[in-house]
Amino acid sequence: MSRTEAPPLPEPLRVPVADSHTHLDMQDGTVEEGLARAAAVNVTTVVQVGCDVKGSHWAAETAAAHPSVHASVALHPNEAPRIVHGDPEGTARQGAREPGGKAALDEALAEIDALAALAHVRAVGETGLDFFRTGPEGVAAQEESFRAHIEIAKRHRKALVIHDREAHADVLRVLADAGAPERTVFHCYSGDAEMARICAAAGYFMSFAGNVTFKNAQPLRDALAVAPTELVLVETDAPFLTPAPYRGRPNAPYLIPVTLRAMAEVRNTDEDTLAAAVYDNTARAFDF
Repeated sequence: MSRTEAPPLPEPLRVPVADSHTHLDMQDGTVEEGLARAAAVNVTTVVQVGCDVKGSHWAAETAAAHPSVHASVALHPNEAPRIVHGDPEGTARQGAREPGGKAALDEALAEIDALAALAHVRAVGETGLDFFRTGPEGVAAQEESFRAHIEIAKRHRKALVIHDREAHADVLRVLADAGAPERTVFHCYSGDAEMARICAAAGYFMSFAGNVTFKNAQPLRDALAVAPTELVLVETDAPFLTPAPYRGRPNAPYLIPVTLRAMAEVRNTDEDTLAAAVYDNTARAFDF
């Protein structure tokens, strides 16, 4: 089986569900094809997430054109240091970049702020902290950007979508210090059960992705088992994090049923009940 070959369509869900976090702009085929495949398995709504200024504009335009798409706009945590310090190696898909300093970051944040005012933009994110890819030299730019996104989300009364990679304590610290927006979503939740209890106490939504199906992901499954039903979401983060048994092949919103069924098993509930709860939670989180 080719690693680049798309997995087959799973058995459709009986109850509609939403993909709380996807990147249609990074997937093969047209948006229309992707949405049609998702609808065929009863994934009826997707949240398209921007990671930079260009991608955020694209997310907003795509949401405006498709009723089943809602947009989230932001500078990804790894994008902020690239804007401030430059990226001569071109480590991201946008290629090499000259340093722009604080002025360039402020300019980019102003564009995100303007997009966040649009009615079809439902969230600000993915923002947060990522200590996996960005070294110590980029931490200050990441935190400054994160705090600015929190303020943008609160100003426009939008959800905040968190990217937290190897930075749990610092993400929780900044949220507590800055004051989290009313609706905060931990995308691709990566903490353990103890952190899930902290998030639950704060009322943060926890969105689980295909990696909850991975063999080595027992701490994630433990977190899912203790997360309150009313705070659980499901996502693909497509084209990344394809659930087992298709790990390593391209992910897309139509594969949500694979992850949702695995989640239902972990939570010892039936898929219809979980799908209904997840849809309602996603509608509440993103106010659609």
